[in-house]
Amino acid sequence: TGDHGCEYMTGGVVVVLGMTGRNFAAGMSGGIAYVLDERQDFEGRLNKEMVQIEEIHADAGLLAKLAKTNGEVANRPLADVMHDMREQDAERLHALLVRHAHYTNSAKAQAILKDFAGYLPKFKKVMPTEYRRALTELAKAREAGETCSSNSVVPTAPTHHVRSP
Repeated sequence: TGDHGCEYMTGGVVVVLGMTGRNFAAGMSGGIAYVLDERQDFEGRLNKEMVQIEEIHADAGLLAKLAKTNGEVANRPLADVMHDMREQDAERLHALLVRHAHYTNSAKAQAILKDFAGYLPKFKKVMPTEYRRALTELAKAREAGETCSSNSVVPTAPTHHVRSP
């Protein structure tokens, strides 16, 4: 609930389940943040100089699949949902929440997981504009079979943090 959350963040993933203070994402140049915005007022506390805010969507089939996991994803590696930070937001968020609930017994995370389809529209994704551009360029280079030069921007390896109120 403090001010300046994710200030100068350069990589990784953060999930915020409580309120944020003002100036969220100031100087954020890498990584992504998923913020639960139950009051629909988060955007007013977001520093938009370097980031974009997005809604997270998932089709009914994916939501049904996630609802059936019953927590067993806590034992699976995160690699399947961490390789492209531009995609798989619902799957990544769900996997991180499952782990958070498993390791901390968070009542908030458990409640979200019980009604993930209902909570998903309340989450906002915060992603730096230049980070998205770098990831897109990297993906295009991989598709074209190119290798990265020493001057290429290569995003940092993800780390994972979930913060409960």
